[in-house]
Amino acid sequence: MSKRRISKNAVVGIGEERISILTGLSVNALADGREDLAVRYVSLARKISRKTKAKMPEEFRYCKKCLMPLVPGVNCTVRLTANKIVATCQNCGGLKRMPYLKEREK
Repeated sequence: MSKRRISKNAVVGIGEERISILTGLSVNALADGREDLAVRYVSLARKISRKTKAKMPEEFRYCKKCLMPLVPGVNCTVRLTANKIVATCQNCGGLKRMPYLKEREK
């Protein structure tokens, strides 16, 4: 019997589904006060993302230093500068800079 091959699109689809589940669980764990569990969920989501070559959701933000999900008002501060949004992690002090040129043009 020959092995049944799974197409790359199916693998990426499964990976994106699992990543979205894990990111939701990490935000919920952070809301419950379980920072260790939230970090674990983000690290698992990143591993799946690298293995399946699926992208992390754009709306999900996390600190690249400590892998903590960034939720404004809970564990990060958000500041607006001339061309970017700067989110500062209150856990480790890491910065996440995101451009917002498209929003300013509108």
